[in-house]
Amino acid sequence: MSENLQRSAEARAVSVVELAQELIRRPSRAGIDDYGPVLTVLEDWLAARDLPHRRLHDDKDTLVGLLVEIPGGYPGPWWALDACMDTAPYGDESAWSFPPDSGDIVDGWLRGRGASDSKLAAAMFCHIAADLVPRAADLRGGLAVLLDVDEHTGGFGGARAYLADEAAARPAGVMIGYPGLDDIVVGGRGLWRACLAVHAPSGHSGSSKTVVGAISRAAHLVRLLDAANLPGIDGSSGFPLPPKLSVTSFHGGQGFSVTPDRCDLNIDVRTTPGFGAHDAESLVRKAVAELDAELPAPTPTEVTPIAAWPPFRLAEGEQPAAALLNAAAEAGLTVRAKTAGPSNIGNLLAGEGIPATAGFGVPYEGLHGIDERAHLAELPTVYAAYQRAVLDLLGAPANSSATCNGS
Repeated sequence: MSENLQRSAEARAVSVVELAQELIRRPSRAGIDDYGPVLTVLEDWLAARDLPHRRLHDDKDTLVGLLVEIPGGYPGPWWALDACMDTAPYGDESAWSFPPDSGDIVDGWLRGRGASDSKLAAAMFCHIAADLVPRAADLRGGLAVLLDVDEHTGGFGGARAYLADEAAARPAGVMIGYPGLDDIVVGGRGLWRACLAVHAPSGHSGSSKTVVGAISRAAHLVRLLDAANLPGIDGSSGFPLPPKLSVTSFHGGQGFSVTPDRCDLNIDVRTTPGFGAHDAESLVRKAVAELDAELPAPTPTEVTPIAAWPPFRLAEGEQPAAALLNAAAEAGLTVRAKTAGPSNIGNLLAGEGIPATAGFGVPYEGLHGIDERAHLAELPTVYAAYQRAVLDLLGAPANSSATCNGS
């Protein structure tokens, strides 16, 4: 990697951290906080640097994200950087050793909710966009920076609004700023999710008549699902992970004296190329049929599919994975291409035919837990790697360097 890029990244790191601190100090917990304040910080920063940007809304006119667009001077594909601005909740604040919205730096760690996922990445991507502006006329295609405020809900409303926006150029690929220095995530298991409603006659717990209640039937269904025969790793596909089924929610009844007539379950199945959404649904419906045959009830068990995302996995030579892997190596990092177990926004993009990487950033601790923090010593190197990858994708010469346009 050129010395100019490295020096530029080191100079930008201070400004990146300052912006990230301001973002962390504006709570933006998904479904809890108003996203206006945290987006206003970004909008003021972007406006001061004359970076074109606009808010994104869903079909109900709900604010779901912010989009920055830097067009190049020559035709070519557009690429996108993506970081979420909403965060996980704080959880038990009394368990934190510092305020979740502190945004301070202690012993080289940036502390607070969103430090690792993903406000530091958002600040970094905005700076990379700013770096491109002075030389945009020499580049091909364009760069979009998507800042999603509907990510931790699982709705991915910002990404959906971006892809549905007729005014936005459809990206040829996306790099998502999840943290972690050792891996570039190039794949992930998909998912199939459903809600199950298990029925039974209601009754009084003290009645002389024995009734197999909905909770008992649902418990039997859980046992059937836990015992379901899922395939292992499919060596022929090259996908390194097996499918997985989890019962993630179980609700029914209240009080003590009534056996309920309904119990609701949430089922989450992580899918692979060899075991997709159709296979997941068939497996769950088979277990439901066994339940209704073994413990009949007047009303059959209902299966309501909720979501289905495909698995994805990029080859190491496929863009944008290749550009980011090469740039990380040029920056002196030893990273591996990884397929992740958890699903992520890359699955949504895969369903749209858009390749994505879903993780490369600074080391971190406490993601989605207590005492979330991000290590800053590696920030200049990570910044330089993303900057080099973007320039490569936009057709910049190998010896080029991006200039700063204000911090």
